[in-house]
Amino acid sequence: MATNVIEVKNLQVWFPVRRGFIESLTSKEQRWVKAVDGISFQIKEREIFCLVGESGCGKTTTGKAILRLEEPTGGSVKYAGAGLTPALVKEAATEAVRKKVMKKDEAEKDVAKGAVEVRYLHKAKMKALRQKMQMIFQDPYESLNPKQSIYDIVAEPLVVNNLGANEAERETRVKKALDDAGLRPPKDFMWRFPHEVSGGQRQRVGIAGALVLDPAFLVADEPVSMLDVSIRSEILKLMLDLREKKGLTYLFITHDLGVAYVFSDRIGIMYLGKIVELGPTEEVIKGPRHPYTKALISVVPKPDPRMKTEKIILKGERPDPAHIPPGCRFHPRCPFAMEICRVKEPTPLFVSQEHWVSCWLESGEAKQ
Repeated sequence: MATNVIEVKNLQVWFPVRRGFIESLTSKEQRWVKAVDGISFQIKEREIFCLVGESGCGKTTTGKAILRLEEPTGGSVKYAGAGLTPALVKEAATEAVRKKVMKKDEAEKDVAKGAVEVRYLHKAKMKALRQKMQMIFQDPYESLNPKQSIYDIVAEPLVVNNLGANEAERETRVKKALDDAGLRPPKDFMWRFPHEVSGGQRQRVGIAGALVLDPAFLVADEPVSMLDVSIRSEILKLMLDLREKKGLTYLFITHDLGVAYVFSDRIGIMYLGKIVELGPTEEVIKGPRHPYTKALISVVPKPDPRMKTEKIILKGERPDPAHIPPGCRFHPRCPFAMEICRVKEPTPLFVSQEHWVSCWLESGEAKQ
């Protein structure tokens, strides 16, 4: 049975709303933008777990919070993959107990199974752990420094982490990373600049920059959304080959259900900071239970133009995450909303062993 590399529990990422001078004097209550508002999931070893949702639902913020590129406001993020030492695990557990965010017996369980609470690692220790937890960014046109050569871009993580005994060893590791990312032969690309390669090759440079540290877990933030359709399949195949070759585990973030269907093992549907449905990809796509999931699937283009399906067009706009409506946060746009949806937030209900949904339509209380 595969072990959990990542375990996220009740993760929250809230950003304070900036207030004007007068409002700060007259209002005592701080308002928050609840970008991620209490989500839980696990990612097994060598699994591709996909987060899907429209722009602004909190997908990217979730990925950044797991790596602590954004500091979580609450909740727990545990890592149990490669690169951990007993001393590091024990130190993180001790710190969590000291800060009274974890009970002693729970900390002892983490130490026994070799899991570390990422949120309470010291910055120096987190820097070391990030060698095993890397991110592939969405836009290769913005994420690569145009003033650096491809060699300097890929070698920078080695320099920052003081890895490589000398320049020759670093060059060897850079060549291997470029080769693994499909830029062959590496010497033809090392001394070029980003503007001298295509969009697909730029994204491969970004992938090489993550691979050079030999990570075990990758957060891939819409890695193919900026690429031509003809190039997307090549990048996705590369990522699948890397999983088989290096045993990688992925958190894959996308708004494209078609990509999620062919690429991921399990899928979580996000809406306004919450996961509303989660389960095996095949089961969720072919048997969606949440109205939002059904609406997303209904508008996915079909390969056969003769296939006629009824499209579910949602009315209205997504609510402001600084003013989340009471009850189910999807009810203002849901065509099946009931009175209970407007006053009480639904709890997750398992519809199969691994497939659950947060919707009153599926609960016994709503059916009664």
